[in-house]
Amino acid sequence: MSTRTEPAWIRRALIGIALSFLALFILLPLTVVFMNALNKGIAIYLKSLSDPAALAAIRLTLLTALIAVPFNLIFGVAASWAIAKFDFRLKNLLITLIDLPLSVSPVISGLIFVLLFGAQGALGPWLRAHGIKVIFALPAIILTTIFVTFPMVARELIPVMKAFGNEEEEAAMTLGANGFQTFWRVTLPNIKWGLLYGVILCNARAMGEFGAVSVVSGHIRGQTNTLPLHIEILYNEYNFTAAFAAASLLAMLALVTLILKSIIEFKYRAELAAAGKFVIKMENHV
Repeated sequence: MSTRTEPAWIRRALIGIALSFLALFILLPLTVVFMNALNKGIAIYLKSLSDPAALAAIRLTLLTALIAVPFNLIFGVAASWAIAKFDFRLKNLLITLIDLPLSVSPVISGLIFVLLFGAQGALGPWLRAHGIKVIFALPAIILTTIFVTFPMVARELIPVMKAFGNEEEEAAMTLGANGFQTFWRVTLPNIKWGLLYGVILCNARAMGEFGAVSVVSGHIRGQTNTLPLHIEILYNEYNFTAAFAAASLLAMLALVTLILKSIIEFKYRAELAAAGKFVIKMENHV
């Protein structure tokens, strides 16, 4: 007997509403971005992307993500391991701190770094005396990006590690495996899909971050403008073709992220299904 008791017209109506919502708020904006980026021809599109300021923004965006994502990967694995595998004091505080960037406006996050490292900030005089520039320079952009993205990996790994429990790690250590061998041969294969999923989300957020980076960057064209800031400047200058050309790169990043996310979820479900079939086969054999 089917567990679906809703009439067919209700199911079709709900599906239609969902598809209409996706078309209106996702497909239509993406279509507008690419149409405006290419409305003057492919030559103008490529010229806009090869502009020195655009290339500098792309390089800075990639460099920031290249540094921020590995930091968050290391932190996410360590934090999720500690939270999922051990009980300790201040555990709830650690979970709260991990969620903090998700509950604080990115603009406020950037302002916090200005108050810490700015010329009039708490550490500003010491940094100025030692010739260290943080605000309106690459270090501030990297620090704010790490701050706003570090929950991404940890929040994906914590439920995965809790679901697998400690039995396999304990069995490996009983058989003589050390900590590294246990993580590499037991824990990592179990969490690999959640880890990849978190890294993809972290990279997408790092490359698309606007609010926090806007506060600390100084908007110096060719030096401290990431791709989202470069798009804002072009749009404010009414250079719409170049702005939409740069925006199309972020849109393509979003599409690639969505495709990779779908592939990972498909592989994860297939792996779980295969594991379930294996367990059922062994039970029947016994």
